[in-house]
Amino acid sequence: MAETAGTRDKETIGVVGAGTMGTGVAHLFAAAGHEVVLVDTAEAALEKSRGLIERNVAFYPLVDASLPRLDPAEVTGRIVFSTDHGDLKTSDFVVENVTEKRELKEELYPLLDEICPPHCVFGVNTSAVSITRLAGRTGRADRVIGTHVMNPAPLKPLVEVIRGTHTSAATVERTQALFRSAGRDSIVVNDAPGFVTNRVMMLTVNEAIFLLHEGVADSAADVDRLFKDCFGHRMGPLATADLIGLDTVLLSLEVIHDSLRDSKYRPCPLLTRLVDAGLHGVKTGRGFYAYD
Repeated sequence: MAETAGTRDKETIGVVGAGTMGTGVAHLFAAAGHEVVLVDTAEAALEKSRGLIERNVAFYPLVDASLPRLDPAEVTGRIVFSTDHGDLKTSDFVVENVTEKRELKEELYPLLDEICPPHCVFGVNTSAVSITRLAGRTGRADRVIGTHVMNPAPLKPLVEVIRGTHTSAATVERTQALFRSAGRDSIVVNDAPGFVTNRVMMLTVNEAIFLLHEGVADSAADVDRLFKDCFGHRMGPLATADLIGLDTVLLSLEVIHDSLRDSKYRPCPLLTRLVDAGLHGVKTGRGFYAYD
């Protein structure tokens, strides 16, 4: 490209994975005026993502009055929906959102490294996987950074940015500038299992599940109401787990537990049972609560 990488007002953003998080990230950047390439191996996932983005572009301003009212078709018109990773070849910045399985992420990064131009930064949207470890799977460790975007991405004002061992200061600055262009602030933390947010959140969620599992609380609603009414939380820990996805919570706990070897992060048997049963929360219609 003619301009120096990172100096243009609008960049081409690659988004890998059209699940809940990838859909939200693609929505966030397309709504901010960036061109987006959203890649997933499943055509059905891409079609579902397109529909969700169009619905949410219309719906989210009703939830948050500070959001602009945009034309849904115009937003999705900035997104290329593709099953071909080769379409990421024009990306200036890629945000990866595949399942929280370390081996899947490790297989992906050499492929991205081969396809994407040298100036492209890789943002790892992960709850717990080591940024430094994934960076080591590429030839651009200084341009790999954690971009822990919260769900739903278009409604969350803050991003947890994770600095790997080799992440350069220029990459940190460029990443924060990119999220500012989408109206998002960010806080930079260092690479460690679970970072800051999930080191605390996953422990809290898991302990809340244990309280339900052990019969200390009679219902998920009782647990969540205590946190909302006593502490002023907008959501209780079990509703939060359903929103994140119980499968993602389980995978995150397993990564943190394996990394720290600390038994306090052992997943609750009730969590494992719900995941095995396919009750993953909002995205499957049932978890600790039932959803329409």
